[in-house]
Amino acid sequence: MVQDYLIDTETLAQNLGREDLVIIDVRGAAAYSSHIPRAVHSTWHEFSDPSAVAKGLLEPDVSRIEQRLQSLGINNTSDIVIYSNPFDNWGDEGRMFWMLQYLGHPSVRILDGGWVKWVQEHRPYDHEPNRPKPGNFRASVRPEIMVMKDELKKIVKRAHPDTVIVDARSVEEYAGKEIEGLPRAGHIPSAINIPWNGFLNPDATVKDPEGIRKMFDDYGLHEKQEIITYCLGGIRSAWVYFLLRLIGYDKVRTYPGSWWEWSRDFAAPAEKDVKLLYKVTNPTEAKPS
Repeated sequence: MVQDYLIDTETLAQNLGREDLVIIDVRGAAAYSSHIPRAVHSTWHEFSDPSAVAKGLLEPDVSRIEQRLQSLGINNTSDIVIYSNPFDNWGDEGRMFWMLQYLGHPSVRILDGGWVKWVQEHRPYDHEPNRPKPGNFRASVRPEIMVMKDELKKIVKRAHPDTVIVDARSVEEYAGKEIEGLPRAGHIPSAINIPWNGFLNPDATVKDPEGIRKMFDDYGLHEKQEIITYCLGGIRSAWVYFLLRLIGYDKVRTYPGSWWEWSRDFAAPAEKDVKLLYKVTNPTEAKPS
């Protein structure tokens, strides 16, 4: 069943005055200088493990995450709407969506079209930061939507016909393009590459659910499988997690450490696709006429 995880701009505009509505702007601090009225500002970085090399790992102290979310005015009964500029990020709204689901919040949606569509429609905006009354949110962690490195290593080292690993990075990264700051290039063995950025319409809204479902079908995914998503730092993969949940996939997990963590563990297997890398990094020479 398709879930109600999106909200359109008109519906949000009609609900702006509600006390139980919390709007989270996940763009950069500079972009927040113009924002949807009463929106608070927060990014995924604020919830990362400060002691981990892998940037995408969550702060292990759930009470600290709770305090940060409470400072945004979030209660367990809040209706949360997340937005960004969909054309100028890495799927950050999907990361916030996944994290709030992981923490057990029952009402989280993403603004379809985000800031792009809001501005195109000449809707109201504010400049002053919003400082809400603190909320009382308490987490009820859902470990079933996260996978950590050690478990994923065990999955990869055996046959796993009922589990599909999805690499949400670019084709170049998946194939094995060297990236500064990473000890290894390539992908997790058996992973299929579904780049995160092919699911938007020209107006920044998400493609219709049937179109998204067909795209995933074309990659061989189906609802009965368990899907594990990863990318470089757990952001783009969380966006793909959101898309899968949007069209009704229930057995979806994200690996937040992603390639940033995996590539640093030389006991974690990795593969490259040299032919694919050559194909995508060397444009075909024009044949003489």
